[in-house]
Amino acid sequence: MKLPTLNHLPRDTRDTLFVLAVIAWVIAPLTPELPLWCSLLSAAVMLWRGVLAWRGQPLPSRWWLLGLLALCLGATLISFKTLLGRDAGVTMVVALLALKTLELRARRDAFVVFFLGFFLILTHFFYSQSLLTAAAMLVALLGLLTALVNAHMPVGKPPLWQAARLAGSMALLGAPIMVLLFVLFPRMAPLWGLPSDAMTGRSGLSASMTVGNIASLALDGSVAMRVRFEGTPPPQSALYFRGPVLSHFDGRAWQARPSPLPNRLQLPADLQVTGDPVRYQITLEPNRLPWLLVLDATPQAPALAGKTARMTRELQWILDQPVTDLLRYDALSYPVFQHGPRQRVPGLEEYLALPNGYNPRTLQLAAELQRDPRYARSSNAQWVDVALQRLRSGGYRYTLEPGVFGQHSADEFWFDRKQGFCEHIASSFVILMRALNVPARIVTGYQGGERNPVDDFWTVRQSDAHAWTEVWLEGQGWQRVDPTSAVAPDRTGTLQRLTPPRGVIANAIFATVNPALMRHLRAAWEAVNNRWNQWVLNYTQSRQLDLLKNIGFKEPNWQDLIYVLCALVVAASLGAAAWSAWERHQQDPWLRLLQQGILKLRAAGMQIALHSTPRQMAQHLLATSRTASPQQNPERQAWHDWLIRLEKLRYAPPDPEQAGHFRQQLATLHRELKQMPWPK
Repeated sequence: MKLPTLNHLPRDTRDTLFVLAVIAWVIAPLTPELPLWCSLLSAAVMLWRGVLAWRGQPLPSRWWLLGLLALCLGATLISFKTLLGRDAGVTMVVALLALKTLELRARRDAFVVFFLGFFLILTHFFYSQSLLTAAAMLVALLGLLTALVNAHMPVGKPPLWQAARLAGSMALLGAPIMVLLFVLFPRMAPLWGLPSDAMTGRSGLSASMTVGNIASLALDGSVAMRVRFEGTPPPQSALYFRGPVLSHFDGRAWQARPSPLPNRLQLPADLQVTGDPVRYQITLEPNRLPWLLVLDATPQAPALAGKTARMTRELQWILDQPVTDLLRYDALSYPVFQHGPRQRVPGLEEYLALPNGYNPRTLQLAAELQRDPRYARSSNAQWVDVALQRLRSGGYRYTLEPGVFGQHSADEFWFDRKQGFCEHIASSFVILMRALNVPARIVTGYQGGERNPVDDFWTVRQSDAHAWTEVWLEGQGWQRVDPTSAVAPDRTGTLQRLTPPRGVIANAIFATVNPALMRHLRAAWEAVNNRWNQWVLNYTQSRQLDLLKNIGFKEPNWQDLIYVLCALVVAASLGAAAWSAWERHQQDPWLRLLQQGILKLRAAGMQIALHSTPRQMAQHLLATSRTASPQQNPERQAWHDWLIRLEKLRYAPPDPEQAGHFRQQLATLHRELKQMPWPK
């Protein structure tokens, strides 16, 4: 049996299948955020609706819809324990949109589906505001507009490409208004930054570090932040972006927690900077964490709009709320600095604490070193040199695959495995330092970065996550010591990153691709994506006010934005009205209506010359009809009568009773043209 092609299907079937395809496109990008049952149910329902449309079978009864609706409500409650909130709400909208297609009978039902689809497009930006998401939703918007225009077309079978062309022209005509609103409408915090259930876990730095945590981040090549330096940037080996400082160790995990000491014994920051500062701007990707990543050391709060930050005693900058959308801020850092007490004080004892019952061999190593006559009366700085020399000459190795460590992680690193990632090395180093009575702690953050030659931004990835240490030295305070550099100088020097081994398929694909070409394409794409971030996602109210300053406002505010926006809208409206009036005077309205009729007939597949007269077209319609009697082809007869009336309006002797009513009759013919059926 030969299946019908899409062009030979009835119009209702064709239009329904098109709408289902558009809805599937809208829902598909949300599947990673939806419960599995919602994705499967939506796919099954739309497949069911498509089969019913293809076969011309009746739609299911309301009992089916009520049962499926109850199932969706129950499943949503089980999945989220509520029907409120972002994730539960989006799940219900997707389910309702899919179920609504099962009662897609009349134009009214189609409009409900269209506008639910428009609303669902917005929900994508709750989860991602990337350039790819915006491009996919633009395609979805054009698809829904095409379906909406097609639903308003008269009876017959108008081609979908004509509806798509009209939808595209409407979108282009509306684009200037959209740009105007984007540039001048007062900016507010985005809706997707508000829901409390958006605070879900995500790969990245955290307030604790268990062996293996940062090693997993090294496999993630996604962007953590982008940096633009003013002037000459520091060397790559000096790019240490400071995050959480971890001082408490329970035997398995390092944590950052408030000091148990009273305020009078807590160590002050006591930051002193010298030399020339480094000025730079950071665009931080959303990470659901309240930390501002800055270079060591930043004495002044980074400049950012609408947020406040404070510096801890460990020099970490913290926001009052998590970063849930793209954040851009300017910072001023000093590569040469000192911080912390210069002399030993009681508060330093906190950085010597070690849990009982862990790493006995490391403690024994420290005791043996202290008894060794060669290291008698060694200072803290000398103990640091001893430990670093052991790392350089002891056969230790930097690797992505150190294996699973047991209870005594430092013992295994120093004596058994002799390999690890930066967190293993930093943790083992600090444990040895504390055993040698040297105050020490772990600092986590990002180290290094990669300059993009296309836009000159430095890209810092999740794979640049790093852990280093700080030790306290007499007369100097806290000093950075990166023990990973002793094991693998390339990690922080030339920034040669470890990469996970590729699989068989990946090797087969990339073996035929020029690596230089891949790097260039990646840099170009990231530059484009960065421009999207800088000019679209990060277009804040401060930038709006700067725009007003550039056009002459001295101290602009949001009211001035409204005034300028209203003035431009009024001016554009008056200009459009004037152009429309001028255009109507320039062209004969009768000729314009005739041309519209010719274009509509040609769009329906009729072989009509552009210079044809109304009578020639009317005769051609009847002569090429497949039926002998006009009564058997009412669509062509309606067109014939309309064309004859159009000709009569122009060339027939004027009727004294209709004098002065030319424009009224022309308007009547114009309304009838919009409702004329497509000729068969």
